[in-house]
Amino acid sequence: MAVYVALLHYPVYNKEKRVVATSLTTLDIHDIARASRTYGIKKYFIVQPIENHLWLANKLLSFWQGGHGREYNPKRWEALKLVKAVPYFENVLEEIEKENGIKPKVVVTSAREYENSISFECLRDRIKSGENVIICFGTGWGLTEEFIKSADYILEPIRGATDYNHLSVRSAAAIILDRLLG
Repeated sequence: MAVYVALLHYPVYNKEKRVVATSLTTLDIHDIARASRTYGIKKYFIVQPIENHLWLANKLLSFWQGGHGREYNPKRWEALKLVKAVPYFENVLEEIEKENGIKPKVVVTSAREYENSISFECLRDRIKSGENVIICFGTGWGLTEEFIKSADYILEPIRGATDYNHLSVRSAAAIILDRLLG
């Protein structure tokens, strides 16, 4: 079993429902990396097609993965060594397929309800049975409908105790990883 995570900055919606590439947030890199390391994720991909933002992600990663940051804070390095920044999701699938010989099942997350969504319990069972998956998180106002429809699985949304449903992607990632792998 291999579980991967991808944080997609494209293709996602903005609040006007336009397809955009969103800005990089360095806190997302750090916090999701730490959750990924805690729950045994094989690799965490940052998908960022904006050239300057991809450069920034790689600059941050080089600091923590091999520079002064590795010596300064080995615990942070433990998490950030899992992270790789790439421009497009196709790069993610190619790398995983090259590494494992098979393409993983693509799991998308959304705060919206879908009729054909898979439950946390069902996906957890598939992972335990050895299915390789990549769990995709969207930034902005969520992954595009086209991307969601192309996935193998749509994970059910996180439901809290109220009707408010607008978690940060960092919080959602931590909750989902705990529900699936905790």
